[in-house]
Amino acid sequence: MFTRVAVAGVICVMTLMPVAAVQPDEVLSDPVLEKRARSISAELRCLVCRNESIDESNAPLARDLRLLVRERLVEGDDDDEVIEFVVARYGEYVLLKPLTGGANLVLWLSGPVMLVIAGAIGLMFLRRRSRSVDTASKGLSAEEQARLDKLLKE
Repeated sequence: MFTRVAVAGVICVMTLMPVAAVQPDEVLSDPVLEKRARSISAELRCLVCRNESIDESNAPLARDLRLLVRERLVEGDDDDEVIEFVVARYGEYVLLKPLTGGANLVLWLSGPVMLVIAGAIGLMFLRRRSRSVDTASKGLSAEEQARLDKLLKE
């Protein structure tokens, strides 16, 4: 019985850990603004942790970014304006989902292009290999056989 309660407690604590990153003094009094702030914070990368959103991170810089997001929302910015402001200040790296336009288009397309190139190289290799197997399986010509027989007699 005790182990079941302990496991349930651990599961509850683990599911609530991301919520613990937002401190009570950061929470806005308006629930609509707070919900918007949480959704924006989930889209922004913590520049210290790198694989966490600022909503999940306990780093001091993530706290500063959460406060900045809430400050911009209180000033009346819409969600896109807040994200644009943070990106203008910290760069595109702060976005957890990078944009697919501009210079990032090269990065997005390089994977499929490399796959096509690798497939073409593989097909060329297989064609050359099948041709070389065909010529090797034909055997020796009469001239080559005569030369081999002469060498074996010596």
